[in-house]
Amino acid sequence: MHALKLRHALLVLLAAAVVIGSWWVPADRAAREQVTGGLTRALTVFAAARALGAVISVAQGTQLDVKPVGVGVSFAPGQALQPLNEFIDQFATVMLVASVSFGIQLLLLEIGTHWVVSALLSAAVAGAVLLSWRGANTARWLRPALIMLLVLRFAVPMAALANGALHKVFMEDGYRAELASIERSPAAVLGRAGAPAANGEGLAARLRQWVPDLDAMRAAYDSIQKAAADWSLTIVKLISLFILQTLLLPVIFLWLAWRFARALASRLMAPIAAA
Repeated sequence: MHALKLRHALLVLLAAAVVIGSWWVPADRAAREQVTGGLTRALTVFAAARALGAVISVAQGTQLDVKPVGVGVSFAPGQALQPLNEFIDQFATVMLVASVSFGIQLLLLEIGTHWVVSALLSAAVAGAVLLSWRGANTARWLRPALIMLLVLRFAVPMAALANGALHKVFMEDGYRAELASIERSPAAVLGRAGAPAANGEGLAARLRQWVPDLDAMRAAYDSIQKAAADWSLTIVKLISLFILQTLLLPVIFLWLAWRFARALASRLMAPIAAA
């Protein structure tokens, strides 16, 4: 009898913890801040990538017309930057996808933390406890419904909080350093485009100043391509960081939440009176 009362008490405590957790607003607020922060970081890197891509596109598309001895000749040495431009475009696309991923997480968080989901989960937990006290599970549909509600309510907030903690501890310093490098890159391209120019003068105007000094132009493009080696490493690091945060870690957390929900539902619905 004493063991049976102890099991009843543990079941009530477990059910109460789930119900209280489903209505715990501070945790939901913290999870929302983490997802919003991730979305902001992804959009910031996306904007920096587009800015760098725009500068490279100007350098790539600059065409120069030279007329030695009266004969017109056109040069487009910037076409050598085409592979770099495509690489930066792909980087911007990845960052846009990462931003969409954070946006989806934010939407799922809004759905999972809605009071309707919390109310349904509370009712499902109460039903599971009652069936457990009766010693038999007469509602076979309740277990899968309870698992689904547990995953819907807790998976995204738990993943957001864990993801945010991992970012703060292991990734934040690297993210700031790589972002600063990408944000400095457009200015670096302009700096390599030749001597300082008047205020408001763009890259294309600077490039045209070199006519007919084509050797200086080719040297400037070679300098940009050499600098691109550092950009490529930075871009790969940023892509790896956001793929980890928006794909690998969410999948791992979702699997863990599903396993946890199954174990918790089985515990809540385990027959006590029949034991």
